[in-house]
Formats: sequence, C-alpha cells, structure tokens
Amino acid sequence: MDPDSLSKAFVEHYYSTFDTNRAGLAGLYQDTSMLTFEGQKIQSSQNIVAKLTSLPFQQCKHSITTVDCQPSGPAGGMLVFVSGNLQLAGEQHALKFSQMFHLMPTPQGSFYVLNDIFRLNYA
Repeated sequence: MDPDSLSKAFVEHYYSTFDTNRAGLAGLYQDTSMLTFEGQKIQSSQNIVAKLTSLPFQQCKHSITTVDCQPSGPAGGMLVFVSGNLQLAGEQHALKFSQMFHLMPTPQGSFYVLNDIFRLNYA
C-alpha cells in the first residue's frame, strides 16, 4: 500500500475509533509511545489511553480536512499530519485541531504510533 493510502486508512481508523470507543485506541500505542496533548506529555499506551478516556466530554465527531504524509527514516516510519474540526456533543461550534502522528512499523507488518502531538487551533 502506498504511503498516502496507508496514512488515510490509519486516519480513518484512528478517528472512527476515537469517536466511538476511545479505549479501543490502546492497541495503536506501545510503552515507548508518547502523546503531547495541548502541551502535556504522556508516555506509554496505558497512560495515553487513560488521558484520552478522561477527557471532559463523552461524545464527539472528528471531520478531517487534510491528511499529509511523508516517509520517515530507514526503518520505514511515516509522519502523518492531520487537520480538521472536532464537534463536541451539545456545542454549537466545532473546534479546529491539528494532530501529528509518527507511525513506526511492527514486525507483524502493521504500524503503531510512536509519537502523537495534538493541538486545538484557536483563531
């Protein structure tokens, strides 16, 4: 699968899982993974999922505007940069966000998230 198709498939899977079952994201992270969420650094799959499941909203819907990707290093990693809108249940206006993933290959032939940086974009 080419990098653009792979990154789009990853993004669709990630955000559909986030929107319906955040705890289901645990398999995409490993103990060496790090999330920076609005400036707060969190390491390991368990701690990342604990952060994501403790966010102060139950329901949300991501709408993706752009997905850009680049190959990263000789190990076969990929950088994926996403921008879009985040609609929270009960809120009139969507929030704009940007998120960057550094995906690394697994020996089984899939990818995991090594680095994840999330920011809301305030205008």
